[in-house]
Order: sequence, then C-alpha cells, then structure tokens
Amino acid sequence: MTTVDLLFSYRVAPSQAVIEALASTHDVYGIRSIKFDRAALTLRVEYDATRLNAATVTSLIRQTGLEVSEELSLIPPQPEPTAAESEQVKPAS
Repeated sequence: MTTVDLLFSYRVAPSQAVIEALASTHDVYGIRSIKFDRAALTLRVEYDATRLNAATVTSLIRQTGLEVSEELSLIPPQPEPTAAESEQVKPAS
C-alpha cells in the first residue's frame, strides 16, 4: 500500500449535505481519511495510491458538492537563498 495525501482549499464552508456526502466517501475502497481544517479552509484527503489516483480522488471530492478552489502543495515554500548562500553554490570556473 502506498499512501498519498492531497490538500484542497475551498472558499465556502460546506453545508450539512456536503459534510454527509464527504463522510460517505469513507466507503470508497482506498480512501483512508478526510480531515478538515476549518481555520485554513482546507481539506486533506489520504488515499491508497495502489487503488486510486489523484484525478479520481479529486473527482470524488467535487461530486460531494464541495466547491474546491484549488489543490495545494503539501511541500512548504522554500526561502529564497541569500546572496552569500548563492555564492557558495556557484561552481568554480
């Protein structure tokens, strides 16, 4: 089993009907967990990549009625290197 996480952002708080539909996605073989972060307006879905792919999971989430605005990266943005760090990285000529 290979677990993969997808992180979606949404703009409108989900209705009760959407929450119930999302809860029913646990019945889909391969969906391992669904977690809301209401403060950040994100939904994190953990799934088994040997059973499902990202496109299928995204489609399942959209079918629940949740208005997904975008898929977010789980890798935090890296800071830009400073001038001193850039000089250390340059190869010798």
